[in-house]
Amino acid sequence: MTVIRRALAALAGVIALVLLAATPAVADAGPPPNSMASLGDSITRGFNACGWYVDCTSRSFSTGDYSTVNSHYLRIRSVNPNINGRNHNDARSGAKSADMYGQAGTAVSQGVGYVTMLIGANDACTSSESTMTSVTTFRANIDSALNRLKAGLPNAKVFLISVPDIHRLWFVGKDSGSARSAWSLFGICQSMLANPTSTAQADVDRRNRVRQRVIDFNAQLAAACAAYGANCLFDNNAVFGYPFKLSQLSGWDYFHPNTSGQQVLASVSYAAGFRW
Repeated sequence: MTVIRRALAALAGVIALVLLAATPAVADAGPPPNSMASLGDSITRGFNACGWYVDCTSRSFSTGDYSTVNSHYLRIRSVNPNINGRNHNDARSGAKSADMYGQAGTAVSQGVGYVTMLIGANDACTSSESTMTSVTTFRANIDSALNRLKAGLPNAKVFLISVPDIHRLWFVGKDSGSARSAWSLFGICQSMLANPTSTAQADVDRRNRVRQRVIDFNAQLAAACAAYGANCLFDNNAVFGYPFKLSQLSGWDYFHPNTSGQQVLASVSYAAGFRW
């Protein structure tokens, strides 16, 4: 019986080692940061979340201080008051992946300990399918920005957030006359949203190709983050996969998240991140 027990114990040890080897390493989040910066576009700026065609940075899912949204910043501040007032929104409305290098430089100059990046919607949401950013260029732009962060902020935690599913945007808004009017009037995301009620195969195929471009962007974000190392975390497509509703979009453009949308974006993304 003693021999059998020893054999079983040895077998259990082998199984444990196999399971450990099969489990991907998860980077230690470490202590909550004392400062943070957000990189990105109009979504991160909280555009149209509180006023007519203006940035509403207080309602940003990342660095905002509006209590209803409960941003990353407020969640971190609840466990580390030292971050108070050290929340920098370096995003710019209209930004594309090519702008991330400059924004990364701003974050480096601020010496922050945590950086969020949500970018790619404007690389896919263009005036036509032919003007979308290529996957190769998108990856090069992301790598350039990440290299600048790594060189200037080697100890900072970097969180890359997946590009939202803009095909979902079309799906939830196509039956709304108000949404269709806004998309047409303001020329919003015509690569995806042109001819929104059309069921012609050419339009169906176009929408699917644009959605695939977003999927490809997200795959590059995941790969770039993995190449960065232990201080980078990708949200594993949590934001892309979230089935947002029309009621979570601005009633002015039916494109940007309203306060409710920023709130859910904060919740979904933070839960997929470092979670201090």
